Amino acid sequence: MIIATTENISGHDIVETFGTAFGVVVRARGVGGDILASLKGLVGGEVKQYTQMIEDARRQAMDRMVQNAAAMGANAIVMMRFDSGDIGTNMSEIVAYGTAVRVAQR
Repeated sequence: MIIATTENISGHDIVETFGTAFGVVVRARGVGGDILASLKGLVGGEVKQYTQMIEDARRQAMDRMVQNAAAMGANAIVMMRFDSGDIGTNMSEIVAYGTAVRVAQR
């Protein structure tokens, strides 16, 4: 599966468009992680536990988006983007989305 953040893929023509493909992941932060993050917030710096959580969630959201696009018959995704938000006080939502297309090499 080719994934591009651009509208077109170099060397390929879009021959069919299937629509929006997406993958959603919701992750909850543990109480222990919140305590460590609060302590880190006092002195400043990166909260590596949260960074790793978000990186893992993005990968999982992308994997789900690819599965969704493949189920539609696509072999590529263009205009891929991420979105994120908070749900409640300790959950984060990550969404990967883009347009599922079939491309052919020129």
